[in-house]
Amino acid sequence: MARVRVGVNGFGTIGKRVALALEKQPDMELVGVVKRKPDYIAMLAAKKGFPIYSPTVKEAEAFEKAGFRVAGTLEDLLSRVDVVVDATPNGQGAENKKIYEKFGVKMVFQGGEKPGVAEASFSTLCNYEETVGRQSLRVVSCNTTALLRLICTLDKAFGVERVRAVIVRRAADPREVKKGPINAILLNPPRLPSHHAVDVKTVLPGLDIVTAAVVVPTTLMHLHHVTLKLKTAVKAVDVLEALKIAPRIIVVSSEETGIKSTAEIIEAARQFRPMNDVPELVIFEESVAVEGGEVMLFQAVHQESIVVPENVDAVRAVTGLAATTEDTLKITDKTLGLRKTLW
Repeated sequence: MARVRVGVNGFGTIGKRVALALEKQPDMELVGVVKRKPDYIAMLAAKKGFPIYSPTVKEAEAFEKAGFRVAGTLEDLLSRVDVVVDATPNGQGAENKKIYEKFGVKMVFQGGEKPGVAEASFSTLCNYEETVGRQSLRVVSCNTTALLRLICTLDKAFGVERVRAVIVRRAADPREVKKGPINAILLNPPRLPSHHAVDVKTVLPGLDIVTAAVVVPTTLMHLHHVTLKLKTAVKAVDVLEALKIAPRIIVVSSEETGIKSTAEIIEAARQFRPMNDVPELVIFEESVAVEGGEVMLFQAVHQESIVVPENVDAVRAVTGLAATTEDTLKITDKTLGLRKTLW
């Protein structure tokens, strides 16, 4: 099997997880990662044996002084790869694109970038086959990825006519202490719709969707309340059957497991999963209801890991390693250990 050479620029919350995921792929070779500072997160790359590159020679000197071996600069990495996954802070990817284009590499960006940074926004379950062979893709944000997994699953089964969603967002990732303590529920933004509906439409332009969002003082997960009007008359049991067989979705019963919160999902992940990660979308079974032709439910989103499988798939899409959605799902989900339960 041909192996595509991949580099990851940015080794933070998303970048380190993407690098760990790429390392497990039989058709990909992780050539190296770009890190700006020689901190405790860089120690993970060193211990895993990932070649560490710095953005420029200036940062390389700091790494060498801290005892890290540096394989080169970002430009050195770009000269050795076929694809770069950009996981740098929001907005930096657009600047980096100029360098990537100079080296002619394929590009995968994150949802923090504006849609125009890439040829298409990407969601595996919605538009994988349409994006095969593109030069650049943008994996949509964690909340948008979650919404699209749900929408495209139910659209395939029943047809989706309209979506309304309220997004309760975590205030920061667990390690982001710089944002400090928060004692408020913040409208994010006060106007409607929130940017999530706009982002969904970059993948599904014809969808009738409106979203509202608030930020709350938690770091663990996001929570969505979603209402969908389907094109087919259904019962709750029909929806649950479709969700339970769908890829990358876990349906958890609160009555059977006692899990009624995001905290309990993460506690289960601490016991059964590496890095506490839940890259699957988690839907609360008892919340699924059908009323007046509309389906309502609650779903939880682990913002640190949900986009990782999509990043792996995006690499396959731009390089043509897998021709169909089913082909990439089969490899990615097996290598990353995605499953239908939290344990």
